[in-house]
Amino acid sequence: MSTPNTPRPAGGTGGTRPAAPRQAPVGAQRPAGAPRPAGAAQRPAGAPRPAGAQQRPAGAPRPAGAGAGKPQQLVRPAPKAKIRKARLLVSKVDPWSVLKMAFLLSVALGIVTVVASVVFWTVLDLTGIFASVNGLVSEIVGTEGGFDLMQIASLGQVASFATIIAVVNVVLLTALSMLAAVLYNLSSTLVGGIGVTLTDD
Repeated sequence: MSTPNTPRPAGGTGGTRPAAPRQAPVGAQRPAGAPRPAGAAQRPAGAPRPAGAQQRPAGAPRPAGAGAGKPQQLVRPAPKAKIRKARLLVSKVDPWSVLKMAFLLSVALGIVTVVASVVFWTVLDLTGIFASVNGLVSEIVGTEGGFDLMQIASLGQVASFATIIAVVNVVLLTALSMLAAVLYNLSSTLVGGIGVTLTDD
């Protein structure tokens, strides 16, 4: 048995449906500058555009008035690096470090002295300087074969003499350098030391 279809009351609260928001037709564009409606749904990031929306093809030039409101950014040249300078004062010198450096340098100078003396003697012997000097002295003195420079200045004697000079130089230079460092430290307390200016390359 079917019940008669009775119309629902117009002002009833239980049977009424909420009014659905009105949607804009497909392909309609919102005017520029117009606010978006409060109930309009926003397109999420990455979602495709609607079927009727116009897309600008890739490589097409932007309209003339599109970027008129944005300020143009000027490319500024990179600032030139400034040369930094620092003025320092050598107010104190370590005497122990000066002693070590002076000793090493004097030893190197002594080795150079010995080697140079031996090389110089060899060059004189090869060029015949000793024989010429012997002949000249013999003519002056008047005795033949009475003078021989090789006996006075032989290679062994020259090397021994150069070695003695090198050892004396090592001792003297080391002691003088140590004394100079001590005197510098004493004088720097009065005048402040030697000024040095350092700059970047």
